[in-house]
Amino acid sequence: MTIPYPNIQPVPAIAPVTPPSGAPRPRVTFLGTGYLGATYAICYAELGYEVLGFDVDADKIAKLNAGEVPIHEPGLDELLKRNLAAGRLRFSTDIAETAEFGDVHFICVGTPQRADGMGADLSYVEASVTSLAQHLTRKALIVGKSTVPVGTAEWVEQLVGKHTPADLGVEVAWSPEFLQEGFAVDDVLRPNRIVVGVKSEWANAMLYAAHKGVFDLAATEDREVPLVVTDFATAELVKVAANAFLATKISFINAMAEVCEASGGDVTQLARAIGYDPRIGNRFLQAGLGFGGACLPKDIRAFQARAQELGAGEALRFLHEVDLINLRRRTRVLQLAADLLGRRSGPAGPDFAGTRIAVLGATFKPNTDDVRDAPALAVAALLHKAGADVHVYDPQGTENARRVAPELTYEASVTDAVTGADLVCVLTEWADFRNADPVALGELVAGRKVVDGRNCLDSALWTQAGWEYRGMGRP
Repeated sequence: MTIPYPNIQPVPAIAPVTPPSGAPRPRVTFLGTGYLGATYAICYAELGYEVLGFDVDADKIAKLNAGEVPIHEPGLDELLKRNLAAGRLRFSTDIAETAEFGDVHFICVGTPQRADGMGADLSYVEASVTSLAQHLTRKALIVGKSTVPVGTAEWVEQLVGKHTPADLGVEVAWSPEFLQEGFAVDDVLRPNRIVVGVKSEWANAMLYAAHKGVFDLAATEDREVPLVVTDFATAELVKVAANAFLATKISFINAMAEVCEASGGDVTQLARAIGYDPRIGNRFLQAGLGFGGACLPKDIRAFQARAQELGAGEALRFLHEVDLINLRRRTRVLQLAADLLGRRSGPAGPDFAGTRIAVLGATFKPNTDDVRDAPALAVAALLHKAGADVHVYDPQGTENARRVAPELTYEASVTDAVTGADLVCVLTEWADFRNADPVALGELVAGRKVVDGRNCLDSALWTQAGWEYRGMGRP
């Protein structure tokens, strides 16, 4: 059935729907309790919903039920403890219990890059949907939140049809997530938009009921949350298109950094000047080491792969260069380090044997412990491979980094990391590093040389303190 709403609209008046469980509000489940599912489950309990989080990882479920958040996300610990105590939230490894509990089941599992190519691995989506569908005993709505290639929702609908009796009337919808690590709690409770891809009035009404807590909170705070009601394909494309745009904007300013490095310009002043143009804006125009994390890199590659499958590969060819620009910034740090340390580069790159280098930052961005595809950790590993004695400090990501790159030396503080260092590389823009005292640090190092991989330091302040400073795209 076609939804009779324009594509972009304020929240429409939708007739109330009775959840299949008979509960006053839909009972919601979140399948997959990683970064996405755990955050949504905890925040939706905070909005007053009865919530059950499901995962096959028994250790993770035990920790969540004990009030321990398995990720670092500001504000999430307190919300978890409060809603467990209130009885609105619990976690389980029992898929039959999950199927029986929920009216709306959100699929929040990972979609990593495939080992044999650039496309997305949908095996976790298939496993969770199939397992859930086989245990459903009444009508329910299965809603995808994971970032997926366009066409996945139709495929999930076929899986559901294959594994559930037709008379149950189980339906599928898609509602992409837009979380930013470090700001995820607010992104769930106070989103800048909600997108739903639906095929029926019932699915639309159920999703409205499942989001009503968000709309009610917005009303009490005198805000509006725009709602986009659309088809499956458009809902799936929204997230990957948004990520592609952001990645392109970041790589654009890093491409300008390359030009500035060749011409003697200053990319920070360039970015400020073009950012005043309201058509461009200044967000995501911070030149530096480039993007990383669990989303942007693999999502733009999967988007290219899917476009190629659909015969539209030429349309996204530019994303290949976006990816290459991003990766080039990592090797640029090594070139700056070699320049500062007076090391010549041969065919295999610079040789840092006999040098001690402090790397400040291991996570892909501040206010998280996520080191997945983190540029900072990748550069630290490249420095080590080139012969340097690398000492890493990160306020939250040390344990995760140690599992990924055990060959590096990890320190418990900034001072421990920089003591005796010939070079300091600031590679994640934590406030601890931005606000560090260059005079005090200068008393600890063997050489006052710093590479600012995020252009987050006050270059004049560090230079006045006697440091040789190199930024990204700065003279």
